[in-house]
Amino acid sequence: MSDSIGKAVPRPGLGAAYERLIADRAATLDQIAGLRSDFAEIVEANALVAVDDEHDPEGSSTAFERAQVASLLAQAEEHLAELDQAQERLERGDYGRCEGCGEPIPTERLEARPATRTCVLCAVSRPR
Repeated sequence: MSDSIGKAVPRPGLGAAYERLIADRAATLDQIAGLRSDFAEIVEANALVAVDDEHDPEGSSTAFERAQVASLLAQAEEHLAELDQAQERLERGDYGRCEGCGEPIPTERLEARPATRTCVLCAVSRPR
């Protein structure tokens, strides 16, 4: 949607979208900080003990815990990047428009998933 001089005019409710993006970003940054701390604690605890993951009965659970925290950290960092991209779309004026079909993404979906790029139909039909 644009005004008479061609500037993008945000759809109603996008102020709320900006607030959701900011809140989600802050929560994600907190999550990342916590996961980085957890990961550092796991590494530090294992550095103090000469452990052979293959032969120590606790080694496999320690390796699993380290891998799990690393995976959660990677997911949180990816989500943060998605939130930053959503904020850029909001600033450009194309936030809330499906990248698949070009139709507006329902407000309810944007409330549930502020960084989403697609409507439900396009998300379901997209190969994984």
